[in-house]
Amino acid sequence: MTAATPFPLFPRVSTPAEYAAVPRDADAVLEGLDPEQREVATALHGPVCVLAGAGTGKTRAITHRIAYGVRAGVFQPASVLAVTFTNRAAGEMRGRLRQLGAGGVQARTFHSAALRQLQYFWPKAVGGEVPRLVERKAQLVAEAAARCRVRLDRNELRDVTGEIEWSKVTQTVPEDYPAAAAKSGREAPRDAAEIARIYAGYEQLKRERGVIDFEDVLLLTVGVLEERHDIADQVRRQYQHFVVDEYQDVSPLQQRLLELWLGDRESLCVVGDASQTIYSFTGATPDHLLNFRTRHPGATVVKLVRDYRSTPQVVHLANGVLAQARGRAAEHRLELVSQREPGPDPVYAAYADEPAEAEGVARRIRELITPVEQGGGGVPPSEVAILYRINAQSEVYEQALADAQVPYQLRGAERFFERPEVREAGLLLRGAARAGSADPALADADVPAQVRAVLSTRGWTPEPPAGSGAVRDRWESLAALARLAEQFCAGRLAAGRQVTLADLVAELDERAAAQHAPTVEGVTLASLHAAKGLEWDAVFLVGLTEGMVPITYAKTDPQVEEERRLLYVGVTRARRHLSLSWALSRSPGGRPNRRPSRFLNGLRPGSAASVVRTPGGGGGIERGGASGPVRKRRGPVHCRVCGRTLTDAGEMKLMRCEDCPSELDEALYERLREWRAEQAGQLGQPAYCVFTDKTLLAIAEAVPGTEGELAGIPGVGRRKLDKFGADVLALCSGRELTRTEGADQDGGSGPEEPARNSTEK
Repeated sequence: MTAATPFPLFPRVSTPAEYAAVPRDADAVLEGLDPEQREVATALHGPVCVLAGAGTGKTRAITHRIAYGVRAGVFQPASVLAVTFTNRAAGEMRGRLRQLGAGGVQARTFHSAALRQLQYFWPKAVGGEVPRLVERKAQLVAEAAARCRVRLDRNELRDVTGEIEWSKVTQTVPEDYPAAAAKSGREAPRDAAEIARIYAGYEQLKRERGVIDFEDVLLLTVGVLEERHDIADQVRRQYQHFVVDEYQDVSPLQQRLLELWLGDRESLCVVGDASQTIYSFTGATPDHLLNFRTRHPGATVVKLVRDYRSTPQVVHLANGVLAQARGRAAEHRLELVSQREPGPDPVYAAYADEPAEAEGVARRIRELITPVEQGGGGVPPSEVAILYRINAQSEVYEQALADAQVPYQLRGAERFFERPEVREAGLLLRGAARAGSADPALADADVPAQVRAVLSTRGWTPEPPAGSGAVRDRWESLAALARLAEQFCAGRLAAGRQVTLADLVAELDERAAAQHAPTVEGVTLASLHAAKGLEWDAVFLVGLTEGMVPITYAKTDPQVEEERRLLYVGVTRARRHLSLSWALSRSPGGRPNRRPSRFLNGLRPGSAASVVRTPGGGGGIERGGASGPVRKRRGPVHCRVCGRTLTDAGEMKLMRCEDCPSELDEALYERLREWRAEQAGQLGQPAYCVFTDKTLLAIAEAVPGTEGELAGIPGVGRRKLDKFGADVLALCSGRELTRTEGADQDGGSGPEEPARNSTEK
């Protein structure tokens, strides 16, 4: 392994101009690569696994590997198949390969490559032409539901369709769906047995009409290759070398297809980052990436950790987000090392309510995009993004940007007022406004109550629905309309003006018209999922509260950890400017009872880490062929303030350098010392056998509120937690101990755990 060090010769990003000249020979292809990227490019034989952190130039590394192999005569261009997950990524890869003198290499998505093979071999394997491909399966799903005498609304239809897609990529047949969904902890939009019947009916409809869907393309290709060995051999003669990008996102079905392409060969290079696995709800799993070395013991593993995208300040925060992660993916996380010049520190901002947060973000963006000569930041609007957890959050930012005269564009979502549920609600509100007092359901109610009554007929409820998906998105859109009505009426009444439902409808029409104005260059509004694979100079991560990040329906540890990875993806989208914000209440005047996301604990000023940080892996190369078990080594401990590696036992217990700023609650520290003296006297032991001074300092700095947070402090072992945890948490909460509380009287607890240094007292 080699530690990552700055490599300034490598450019921040690759632009078309950088590929203008085709390299003169194979050696020239390697010019400009850093040591780890060069190792990827020259590892042409045997299985290769590239663990590539965000912004580390993975596409550059693998395209140069293919080009070097072609230019060196090791690969024939037509014998290489590079697969990725989006047409955009595949097109970018083909363009780079042409510029490197490796035209003729196939770079396709899994579906595109499979469909091409299926079309070619279908006449030979089955006869006739390939069945027609249904691009949108929702209509067939709706018909299948009707056959089962189940009526699905638009949102349920989308969710059930998603469940069918998940079933197929995980190779789950209809009769096994209920058990598989329960085992995976999925929040089914309908009764699982009901979905299984619809799924079976959908498959029957396709057979009757002779059509296939996108998942069938993979399934049928797998079937042909499994049953026709002559065809499988022909494919393997054609494609002898494989490269798979974004390998952490492969589904079990895609992995099966890849194995059939490979046969018993090992000419495979995979690239991925388990810390960017954010699509597990679609069937993606990082297990294939994490198990690669197990399946291929002789593999070469190269870790790319030199980050050329983001400033050291952004990278430090990204590392901090993952440092508190748990689970298997966290054990394989990469600790990035920025190669850029320093930039501004990330900005943390708390706002009174959501409209205030949106206005504050819009104001800051206005300053950023103002030309430098006018005193602004000079950042182009297209290099700014606002990222949120769910699409329903966009409306308040659309309005705030429009009010600030900042152009914007939505990515991966319809404009708020173009969403079907919003348009439908608008029509109902317009009808209610015309009916006026003639509608007894709306008589004697104020305008917000009238709006809520109308929206309740379309599925709005005071409390959000359980689970995720379209039902939740629909509820959030309707809830946003209800909040808008409250805010509009409150503003009118505060100004001494009467307000009617007709006034609100007119306001909605004006807002819709203003937000439909075309924008050519604008700030990007996108969900965190839609932002994957993109980057901007300035990123605003908004709505970072408990219940949103992590989302409220993330209940299990794996679900919460995927939410953490989602935040990590958001942070690593920023090149230079990064802002993280949250609102203490939803609406103006509301109770400020929201809390910032737990993922920011220990990162934002004035907060303490909730768990012990896990060590990250450095960059370098691991050669295959080692035998015997690999011993897990304890990683370095870093200062939670400055990030320096700690070696002193006392500093490691404090999780900071002695001379770094302290967040010590001095009053709490004195209470803890007095309590410790009483406990030691009762036990007849030295004070340090209860807790050492350093542990008390760490507790007084962290001020833990839960057993988990207290257990995360070095020096608080399980026995200490069981024996003294209730007392310590009571003291941290400011509560006075009663006589019924205190140490057990059945004997001492022994030396503190772990006793790293007996002189620390």
